[in-house]
Amino acid sequence: MNSEISMIRHQYIDRDSRQVHTERLYGDGMIRFLYSDICEKAPFLFRILTSARLSKWLGYLNYETFIGGKILGNGDFLKACGIDGGECFEDTRRLDTLKKIFERKIRYWDCRPMPRDPGAVVSPCDARMLFGSLSENSSLFIKGKYFDFEELIGSNKSTWLSTFRDGDFALFRLTPEKYHYNHTPVSGKIVDFYQIMGAYHSCNPQALLTVATPYSKNKRIVTVFDTDVSGGTSVGLVAMIEVVALMIGGIVQCYSTKQYNDPISIGTGMFVNKGLPKSLFRPGSSTVILLFEKDRVRFADDIAANMSAAGVESIFSSGFGKPLVETDVKVRSLIGSVIRPVKSISCNADYIQ
Repeated sequence: MNSEISMIRHQYIDRDSRQVHTERLYGDGMIRFLYSDICEKAPFLFRILTSARLSKWLGYLNYETFIGGKILGNGDFLKACGIDGGECFEDTRRLDTLKKIFERKIRYWDCRPMPRDPGAVVSPCDARMLFGSLSENSSLFIKGKYFDFEELIGSNKSTWLSTFRDGDFALFRLTPEKYHYNHTPVSGKIVDFYQIMGAYHSCNPQALLTVATPYSKNKRIVTVFDTDVSGGTSVGLVAMIEVVALMIGGIVQCYSTKQYNDPISIGTGMFVNKGLPKSLFRPGSSTVILLFEKDRVRFADDIAANMSAAGVESIFSSGFGKPLVETDVKVRSLIGSVIRPVKSISCNADYIQ
């Protein structure tokens, strides 16, 4: 691992408070070993350590055995992790294991308001967000490090490769303490839904700069929405890629139209409404990537300004040679809007529950 990168603090900007925070990098020692020169020079060992079998075993050991078992004084534990117990759907006294805390439900209809504007694109998760362009002619172009575009959505998916080739992307990185349900970022009809097998690389910022394009090498689920339909968001075709990571046991599809009740697995032909639970990451931390067609979305001004904020230390800035500061966003909050010939949507838009 590049020693200069490992010495940099990784900071982000909280969207609500505008404060700069330093991220606590969970499992830092293990990540340093896993992505060290030792493992890089032993590719067979590295493949074993990032395999599905070992990743699931580590997840089980960490979240379901006595090692990661009962949490004593779980109220204090939740507070230490920065988790607001008042948001939780169930009594926090029942969240007495790491697995239960990780898979907790929240009263999103109360604590995660959503913009009223039908043309708003919302965050699919509680996460740290960056965005960029896939077009080399764009000032937002970020040369492929997070992912290889063709590999990300499948080299055999010619339709989607053509659709999104010069478009834009938004990247949402979940950390272990986050709420781990993913919600639908747009309203529209599902026109494709498929899985791509792969490895289980860590999504820790230090690991991202060690392994080339890790997001397009990990196991992932791709959902493509057509939003240019009746009742849709009218932002064109949108791809949502849910990426597993180290210690992720899987991604459970559990779309629900009323809170978390009667969840169903999604599939092609379904119409889904924006802001509703779509899936759950099993224990670990992971990433969601959204792809948009060219010139169909305008990202929120405050998130754009944060990306180049002065005085904020980011591992990503070091790795890419340009300012790249993440913004901590809430699920269902406005992250972009439809490009159309009217006044753009303000980040202070009215909200609904």
